[in-house]
Amino acid sequence: MIFRHSVPILFSSDVRKSIDYYMEVLGFDSKWEWDDPPTFGGVSKNSVEIFFCKDGQGQPGTWMAIMVDDVDQYHDLIKSKGAEILSQPEDKEWHLREMLVQDPDNHILRFGQHVTPNRKKNGAFPPTIKIVERFPTIEEYNALIKSVHWNVKDDAQVEMILKGAVYALVAEDSNTSKVVGCVLLLGDHASFYYIKDMMVHPDFQGQQIGSSLMRKLNEWIETNAPDEALVGLYTGPNLAPFYGQFGFKESFGMSKRIAAKKK
Repeated sequence: MIFRHSVPILFSSDVRKSIDYYMEVLGFDSKWEWDDPPTFGGVSKNSVEIFFCKDGQGQPGTWMAIMVDDVDQYHDLIKSKGAEILSQPEDKEWHLREMLVQDPDNHILRFGQHVTPNRKKNGAFPPTIKIVERFPTIEEYNALIKSVHWNVKDDAQVEMILKGAVYALVAEDSNTSKVVGCVLLLGDHASFYYIKDMMVHPDFQGQQIGSSLMRKLNEWIETNAPDEALVGLYTGPNLAPFYGQFGFKESFGMSKRIAAKKK
């Protein structure tokens, strides 16, 4: 049995008002209604979906948690649109950075972002970091892989990976001259591109370095990729909102992983 996803159904005193608030203030980008005036309806963004029921299926004041990729950036966005923010983004001991937002029916939305225990608290892009158009060296690449606890590859494997890429970016720390992040782009310059190994050293995560790498990569793709080219990547559900802000959506497909060969 496969569980797909859950959808909360919130009490609403005015379904259309609820939908408008979630679309115009909280940034949801798709909606639907049932009846006129609506007695039921919903909104969605990326993999998050919420239903509203007119005067039923719940009570005012329901709490709900929604994970985002950058809670500080989201805070600034919805604050400018008039959201009722009950608490500012704050790092919690359970390794989440969270804020509380209240909707028109007094539901409390707990927007959160996963953070590492040793992250820097301000969440600002460090002034010493520069995003540079170049490929990481074999040593830089493996040092990043080791820092995020992926399987370190031998030099020949890394060399093949780098040779197969058509574009790459690194994030350099000018204080230490070390690479603290990178992203590779593979492709055929005709119809398909694949984003590979978007990595940021754990000591620098939560400071918009990954967002800056993806933003610059996305600009290059939009400028240089042929019309109708397909751009793909693999990621887990927890990072889907992060990549969603750059236009990536869930899609159907199939894959196969080759089993380890006996030695």
